[in-house]
Amino acid sequence: MDQKAFLATLPPATRDVVTRRSNRAGMAHLAGHLTAILLVGTLIGAGVAFWPLLLPLQGILLIFLFTLEHECTHKTPFASARLNELVGHACGLILVLPFRWFRYFHLAHHKWTNLPGQDPEIEQPRPQTRAAFFWYVSGLPYWGAYLRLVPVLAFGGGQAKYLPDSAMPGIRAEARWMLAVYAFVPAIIWLNPLLLWVWIVPVLIGQPFLRLYLLAEHGDCPSVANMFLNTRTTFTNRLVRALAWNMPYHIEHHVWPAVPFHQLPAAHALMRDHLGVTADGYAAFTCDYLARRSPGAVAPPPASP
Repeated sequence: MDQKAFLATLPPATRDVVTRRSNRAGMAHLAGHLTAILLVGTLIGAGVAFWPLLLPLQGILLIFLFTLEHECTHKTPFASARLNELVGHACGLILVLPFRWFRYFHLAHHKWTNLPGQDPEIEQPRPQTRAAFFWYVSGLPYWGAYLRLVPVLAFGGGQAKYLPDSAMPGIRAEARWMLAVYAFVPAIIWLNPLLLWVWIVPVLIGQPFLRLYLLAEHGDCPSVANMFLNTRTTFTNRLVRALAWNMPYHIEHHVWPAVPFHQLPAAHALMRDHLGVTADGYAAFTCDYLARRSPGAVAPPPASP
């Protein structure tokens, strides 16, 4: 069964309930996420004992705003369209990930998931050796790519087949205002280094955790059009699911992207018997991924047509 066949089995009433968006659920979850960021940031700013040990935690909290920005590209975390746009742009500014550009990039990823030559997410191939894995996980390729992307978009470049011409003026305008904001950052840090310790250093430290998380979504999944097979759901604890806005239910999200984050557990209950690729936690996935890249190990499954 593929995603189209599965969705065709669902009665209209079920579809209506599971795809219902909620400002209340979205704002409650956002309030919890932001409260954690502000609390840890306040402790760092106050210079509590052993405050440097809080930097990785702050980094994880900040960098996983990516999963919220990702949700906003689908216009699902809130019922309000304006709120989805506002939150998406704010997350993009924090993560150096232009929201308007990312929406088209990500929707193309959904349309062509894991298909070589079509899915923009794998234009840079996933790591196939242990050395490439550790380089990828460092986050340095990410920062290099996106610190270049923003000025390229701002000054007239960055065209891609998944970016419609009608979208480019808005994409360029966003990149330009992002650059304008970033231009003030060095002066702010020179006047008071707090921003360095509550934002810049933490996101650098936190990026490897996001890289490991993202690799599990599609890494070593078959290159086929069936979303039950080209995507992985990772079973994990409630804390990780909350941090990632329920996106560990990733097959569920790809099969049915109209489902808001707070309804993904319900979507999982409906389709759990059809899940083709799963992992029992991120540590287990990472160990298996590296084992397949050990000398003499069996190679990952080849891409299917």
